[in-house]
Amino acid sequence: MVSKDTDVALRSLLAQRGLKKGDLSRFVEDAVKWRVFNETLTEVREKFADLPHDELQAMIEEACASVRAERFPPASNPSGT
Repeated sequence: MVSKDTDVALRSLLAQRGLKKGDLSRFVEDAVKWRVFNETLTEVREKFADLPHDELQAMIEEACASVRAERFPPASNPSGT
């Protein structure tokens, strides 16, 4: 449950932007997703705060490379070269 003031403020904002009643749920869902993301990011930053920058950067690059290789495997070369 949210306070009446918050409810009125949000509905007024949505109305000013021409959004309809159904957009309220979408707005709240997006807000919750961003809040969860920010909380997670804060926790991760705290956990890795003592790690040297270069070491953390290397770990990030390694993880990104691994995911890219998994999701986007190199295309086979049809010419055989």
